[in-house]
Amino acid sequence: MSRTIAWFSCGAASAVAAKLALQDDPDTIIARCVIGNEHPDNWRFADDVSRWLGRPIVELASPKYADAWAVWEQRRYLNGTKGALCTVELKKKVRQAFEQDGDIHVFGYTSEERDRADRFVENNFEIESRFPLISKGITKAECFEVLQGVGIELPAMYRLGYSNANCVGCVKGGMGYWNKVRRDFPEVFERMASLEETLDATVINGITLRQLHPEAGRITDLQLPECGLFCGQNEHLGITA
Repeated sequence: MSRTIAWFSCGAASAVAAKLALQDDPDTIIARCVIGNEHPDNWRFADDVSRWLGRPIVELASPKYADAWAVWEQRRYLNGTKGALCTVELKKKVRQAFEQDGDIHVFGYTSEERDRADRFVENNFEIESRFPLISKGITKAECFEVLQGVGIELPAMYRLGYSNANCVGCVKGGMGYWNKVRRDFPEVFERMASLEETLDATVINGITLRQLHPEAGRITDLQLPECGLFCGQNEHLGITA
């Protein structure tokens, strides 16, 4: 018998996608690939979401690497044309170790992310993927409203203005992102700048963090929506409380 697995990444969208998956299949497994250098508030958020879903979240982790720093340091690689090794080692391989033939995988790509979902399917054609937020036309802002409406405080990274609640110091970030990290998490910025020097590599193509002008790049702080007309009343999105 096939299993349904909703992959929770400590983001608002994956939380709402998991809720929709449970409505379709009450036996859905909620799984999380834990990465050691996520913001500490992600664990609080995961606990709140677990209570809302009424299900435990299965925590999975790489048996080889404690966090993304361990991947970068041990593999001596940050980022490149083949993407980020940390994603492969800490998410994809962990997922592959947990999955079984016939599993249905649910992901939290929103209606604005159809292209990303298409690329995911192309790169992971061997699994059956579902994207309930895209199917229902649900946006990221609406996911925020759903969680605000049920009294769940959004993750700290959102509240700080980041568009994702993932690792602090992502090697896929650009100049504006890293300048924001410089302001919000100076110790992370300094650690990455030192690692660049050690590996003779860069996270931003063509420039090191030491060379990065503090005003370079553009990043617009995420604006969290106020509870809107439907806040706490999610029937229009097909979500039960």
